[in-house]
Amino acid sequence: MRNSFVISKLFCGFAILIAQDLSAQNENVLINKGNQLYKEKKFDESKLQYQKAVGEAPTNSTANYNLGNAQFRKNGYDEASKSYNTSVEHAPDKDTQEKGFYNKGVALVKQQKTDESIDAWKNALKIDPNDEDARENLEKALLEKKSKQSKNQKNNQQQNKQKQNQQQQQQPQQPHSKLNKQQVEQLLKALQQRENEAQEKMNQNKSKSLSQPDKDW
Repeated sequence: MRNSFVISKLFCGFAILIAQDLSAQNENVLINKGNQLYKEKKFDESKLQYQKAVGEAPTNSTANYNLGNAQFRKNGYDEASKSYNTSVEHAPDKDTQEKGFYNKGVALVKQQKTDESIDAWKNALKIDPNDEDARENLEKALLEKKSKQSKNQKNNQQQNKQKQNQQQQQQPQQPHSKLNKQQVEQLLKALQQRENEAQEKMNQNKSKSLSQPDKDW
C-alpha cells in the first residue's frame, strides 16, 4: 500500500471527459478547447474555457468535472470539490458519477476534511466496487481518522492529568508530624512538668517575700 493518497484519476488518460451531447455545440466547443489546453498543461487557460462552458450550461456534468480538474491543478481544492459535486448531481451515467465522487474525495482530503473524503470514496465504491484506488484511499483515510482520534484522546488525558496536578499543588499542604503517639505524650508530660515547676517556684518566691519585714528606713 502506498504511503500517500492515490490521485491517479486526475492524471491518467480519462482525467478529462469528452463532450457527448452533440446538440449543445457552443458548450462542446468550449469544453474541447479546454481539453486541448489542459493536455498542454495550460491549466489557467483551460479553466477559463471550462468556466465559460459552465456559464453556458451550469448543469453540464462534463464541463463541471473538467473544471474541477483544472481547479485542482491550481490548488483550488475547495472550488474543485464543489465542481465535482455538481458533476455528480447531474452525471448522465454511473461511470461519470463514480469519477466525480472519487475526485471529490481527493479534493476534500487535500483540505484535511477526512470525514467528508471517506463519504465520497464510499459512494464511489458503491458504484464501482472494483475501484482499487478508491478502496486504497478509503482505507488510508479511515486509518488516519483512527490515528487522529487516538492522538486527541491521549492529549485530553494528559491535559486532565495536568489540571489535577495543578489543583493538588494549589491546595495547602497540611504539616505531617514525625513524632509517634508515645513521643507526643512524653513531650506533653514534660511541658506540664515544667509548667508545674515554674508555678511552684513562683509560689515560693511569693511566700518568701511576704515573710520578710519591711525595710527600716
